[in-house]
Amino acid sequence: MTSDQTDPELERAAWDLEPLLDGEGEAGVDTRLEQARRRAQAFAERYAGTLGELDGAGLAEAMGELGEIYELVGRVGTYVGLRFSTDTADPANGALLQSAQERETAIETALLFFELEWAALPEERAEELLAHEGLDFCRHHLRNVRRYREHLLSEPEEKILTEKSLTGASAWTRLFEELTSAIEVQLPDAGPVALEVALSRLALPDRGLRREAAEAVTAALAPGLRTRAYVLNTLLADKGVDDRLRRYPHWLAARNLANEASDESVQALIEAVRGRYEIARRWYRLKAQLLGVERLADYDRMAAVTQDVATFGYGEARELVLDCYSSFSPELGDLARRFFMESWIDAPVRPAKRGGAFCASGVPKAHPYVLLNYTSRRRDALTMAHELGHGVHFALAARQGVFHQGTPLTLAETASVFGETIVFGRLLAQDTAPESRLALLAENLEDTIATVFRQVAMNRFEDLAHTERRGQGELSVERIGELWAQSQEELLGDSVEVTEGYRSWWSYIPHFINTPGYVYAYAYGQLLALSVYERYEERGAEFVPQYLELLAAGGSRSPEELGRIVDVDLTDPGFWEAGLDLVERQLQEAEAAARAVLEAGG
Repeated sequence: MTSDQTDPELERAAWDLEPLLDGEGEAGVDTRLEQARRRAQAFAERYAGTLGELDGAGLAEAMGELGEIYELVGRVGTYVGLRFSTDTADPANGALLQSAQERETAIETALLFFELEWAALPEERAEELLAHEGLDFCRHHLRNVRRYREHLLSEPEEKILTEKSLTGASAWTRLFEELTSAIEVQLPDAGPVALEVALSRLALPDRGLRREAAEAVTAALAPGLRTRAYVLNTLLADKGVDDRLRRYPHWLAARNLANEASDESVQALIEAVRGRYEIARRWYRLKAQLLGVERLADYDRMAAVTQDVATFGYGEARELVLDCYSSFSPELGDLARRFFMESWIDAPVRPAKRGGAFCASGVPKAHPYVLLNYTSRRRDALTMAHELGHGVHFALAARQGVFHQGTPLTLAETASVFGETIVFGRLLAQDTAPESRLALLAENLEDTIATVFRQVAMNRFEDLAHTERRGQGELSVERIGELWAQSQEELLGDSVEVTEGYRSWWSYIPHFINTPGYVYAYAYGQLLALSVYERYEERGAEFVPQYLELLAAGGSRSPEELGRIVDVDLTDPGFWEAGLDLVERQLQEAEAAARAVLEAGG
C-alpha cells in the first residue's frame, strides 16, 4: 500500500470507550466519581485510626472495599485519559480530564491514611495480619506498601503533596503532551504531517529523503524547544524536591523501589549493557557498508538496508498477528481477536492524537485498550504484536484483581516482546529471498538495539540531567542538548555521526517527562523476554502452560518469584550477560545475511 492510498479498515479501527461507563458518557464520569467520593468518605470514617485494631478478616474486608473504590476511579481515569489521548487539542477533552483528575485527587487524599497507618504497624503485627488466608488478593501489594516506610511523610504532609500534585508534575506532563501532539512537520513533498509520519520516513532507502525528513523534524521541534526545556527543568527540580523530602538517596531510587528491583541489580544491568555497546557499533559499521556510505549519520540508523521495503495493510497485519498468537496458544489467539472485533484498538494517525503506541490496562473489570499510529510499515505489524502482548497480559492478569493486575515495569515488557518475537519468527520463516531476509533481520536487530542499548543511553541522559540539575541549577537548552549528545555519542562511538540538529530530539520523548527513570525497564524487559523465548524454543508446546501461568499471575508475586515460573533466575549475576549474548546472536545472524547479500552483489 502506497502512502497516498487510504486503508478503509484502518480508518475504522477506533476505540469504543462507552462500555467503560455503561454508555453514560460524561454523565457517567460524574456519577461514578460522586459514588467513589461518598464511599471513600465512609471508608475513612470507619477505618481512620483503627487499622491496628483489625483482625485478618477485618483487614480483608477493608481491602475489598478499597479495591471497589479503586475500580470506580480507575474506570473514570481510563475513560478520560484515553479520550484525551485521541485528540489532545479538543478543549472539552482537556477540561474533562482536568475535572476528573481534581476529583480523583480529592478521593485519593481521603484514603491516604490507610496506607500510612498500614506502613506504620510494627513488623510482627503486620506479619500476623498478612498470614490470614483471605488476603491472597492483596497480600503482595500490602507487603510492597511497607517497603516505602522510611520514605513516607506525615499524613498532613502527604495530603498537601497529593493535592498540590495536580497543579504540579501532572499539569506539566499534560502541557508537554499537548505541545508534542500539536507538532506538525513540513515535508517538501508531502506538506504538513504528524511527527509520527515524518519519523517513519527515516526508514526510507533514499538517503536524501531521510536527511530531508530529519531536517524537517529538527525544524518542527525548534519553535517550542525552549518551552519544552522549561517543562523538563521544572520536572527535574520537582523530582529533586520530592526525593529530598522522602529521603531517597539518588534520583533513580524511587523508580527502583517501584520496580521491586535493588539499586545493585539495576546498576549491574546498566553497566552490563554499557559494556556491550560494541554490539550496536558493529552493526552500524556494517550498515554503512550496506548503504554505501563511509559513516552513518543519526538519521541513517533506521534506514532500510535493502530496496525491499515491505508494507502491510492493517487487515493483513491483523491476520498475521492473530494467526501467530493462535498457533502459539488458542487461548491467546481468541483473546487477541477480541481487541479487533470489539473496538479495543485505535489505530489511525490523526492530527493531535498522542504519538507512539501503548496499551492501557484499564481496571480488572474492564478490558485493556491499545493505541497505535499505524503507517503500514512492516515494523508497524510488529508494533501491533507488541502492544497486543501487553493487552493479553493485562486481560489474563485481570483475575488477580485491582491490587495485583499490573506488574512492575521491569516485567511489563515480557509478554509484549514475546509476542513480537513470535511474529518475527513467522515472517522470517516465510521469507526466502536474501534481500528480504536481510531487511527483516536488520529490523529485528535494530528494534533490539533501540530497546536495550538506546534505552540505556537514554537512562544515561536522564542520569546526567537529573544530577546536573540538582547540583548546578536550571539547564539551558544548549546544555540539555549537550548532555543528550554526550549520552548518544557514548553509545554510538565512531560508528554514527551525531548531527547538530539531533541535539534537540530529546524534546519529544514522553518518558523523561511522565515517568522519570522508566527507560531502563525496557532493556530489563527485553533481555528477560528473550530469555523466556529461548525457553520456549528449547521446550516447544510443553512450555506454553508455564508462560500462560506467568501472564495470569500479574503482579501477585515478586519479580524473582514470577521469573521462577518460567525457570528464569533473575538473581543470577550472570543473567544480564547471558541475555546480551542472545542479542549478539541476533547480530551474528544479521551479519551472515548481510555477507550473503554483499557477496551476491559482487
